[in-house]
Amino acid sequence: MATKRSYHASALKVRSSKIKTTPQKAWRIIGDIASMPRWAPGVTAVRITSKCKRGVGAVRSVIFEDGKEIEEHVISWSAKKSFTYAATDGLPLRLYIATITIRERPEDFIDITWQSYLNSTQMSKNEFQELLHEMSVFYQESLENLKRMLQPYK
Repeated sequence: MATKRSYHASALKVRSSKIKTTPQKAWRIIGDIASMPRWAPGVTAVRITSKCKRGVGAVRSVIFEDGKEIEEHVISWSAKKSFTYAATDGLPLRLYIATITIRERPEDFIDITWQSYLNSTQMSKNEFQELLHEMSVFYQESLENLKRMLQPYK
């Protein structure tokens, strides 16, 4: 029996709160869109495939240890604060748009938020829920790695 596929949509939002660092230090890592292998679990390489290396118009190919490859286009850029990208290939989704934001807090602390919106007509409800769970874990582990890089000692 074929699995019924229908429209599914959701938003994810994961925040790493109160990292003792400056926005400038965090942006040095996050603003380097090829740096993901240093902090995102399972990402083995990032290739910049556009002439533009950062900012709106930059395109990257994110390669995972299982061989999966996702093409992402930077569609919004606010230096030292945030960038938004859209995945255009490599996911079983109709739409995937995500933003990583650095927010300054008092006393040399920051928050980093990674949020996204995604939808699909290619997946069953269970498949979509599983993907949401996997992405939530990926975001959380990535932000924990960033926190350890930016604030190595308590």
